[in-house]
Amino acid sequence: MKWYVDVLKKYAVFNGRARRKEYWMFILINVIVSFAVGFVGGLIGTSIPGSIYSLAVLVPTIAVGVRRMHDTDHSGWFLLIPFYNLYLAVTDGQRSENRFGPDPKSA
Repeated sequence: MKWYVDVLKKYAVFNGRARRKEYWMFILINVIVSFAVGFVGGLIGTSIPGSIYSLAVLVPTIAVGVRRMHDTDHSGWFLLIPFYNLYLAVTDGQRSENRFGPDPKSA
């Protein structure tokens, strides 16, 4: 849960780097929360809670994705390239400082 909250604290931070664990733990918890919110919405017969949640986490999801691309020393625009962005998301980040900042694993 710590990883999820940390990403939400950096709501619209598009600079810097995000390590693999931060990115994938956020995605995992986000999927679990989305299912739970969707289930509750289904029980009450409306999709409004799911829509509100999706809009609320849209910006942090994009921001952590951009920071993940930065960790592999690529521009955040690579997030828009299908399949290659997935490859970059599972690739280990650069072990040393790059143009986007210091190695988040060393901090």
